[in-house]
This record gives sequence, C-alpha cells and structure tokens, in this order.
Amino acid sequence: MTLIKYRQPGTDLFGKRFSDIMDEFFNDAVTSRNEFFAPNIDISETDKQYLIDVEVPGLDKKDIELNVERNTLTVSGERRFENKEEGKTFHRVESSYGRFSRSFTLPENVDTETISANYNNGILSITVDKSEQMMKKQIKIK
Repeated sequence: MTLIKYRQPGTDLFGKRFSDIMDEFFNDAVTSRNEFFAPNIDISETDKQYLIDVEVPGLDKKDIELNVERNTLTVSGERRFENKEEGKTFHRVESSYGRFSRSFTLPENVDTETISANYNNGILSITVDKSEQMMKKQIKIK
C-alpha cells in the first residue's frame, strides 16, 4: 500500500497558472467583503468645545445619521457598493462598504442641546459645546 499525502482542493499552487492564482485571490477579496466598516475618527477638545471629525468620503449627507440619547452620541450610516457598469470586472476593491455605527459616551460637562454637525469634502465635523455651569472655574485666593 502506498501512502499519498492529502492536499485540500485549491491549495496546489504549483499546479495552477499564476494568472489563475491572482484571479482567485482578487475575486475572493471582492466577494468576501465585510458588511460593516468603521470610519476613522479624530476627537479633540478646546476650552469651550469637543470636536469630532468622522471620515466618510463618498457618502452623501442624507446617508448619515447623528443621534444623542442619554449622553451617548451615535454616528451611523451606510456606504453602498454600486457596480453599475456591465462588463466591468473588479480585480481589487480596497474601499470599505457597508453599514457603520460609532458611539461615544459624552462627558457630564456638555450641553447636548448645542450639538451641531457640518459635512464637507467627506468629513463630518461635529461640535459639542461644554456647559457653562459645569466648566472648571479658577477661584482667586484672597
């Protein structure tokens, strides 16, 4: 009896042409995309505000939702993959597509009534004002 090493189908790289390997790799990359992604976010602070920048290029502002509930700010939306051109084969798609949702617990010193947002060139800029009553005050010693 002769023992033959078992190879899983599709793993024999030497029996395939290089172009077949590349086609399989790129086709798998396109078809196995996640349905979710997380946009990049920058958060900064000034004396009077918190500033949140969300990178969502290629989205229309109507595809983005901004909600506040119990001091939790949530940014959500969806970027759809649109393949409108027939006869076009994608070999590589590195852009992220699908639904996204990012939530942040706001500090106690914010005024949620003053939250505003502006969308320009793929960046959603959110400003959250600090509450005047909750801001730190310097007390002068006499």
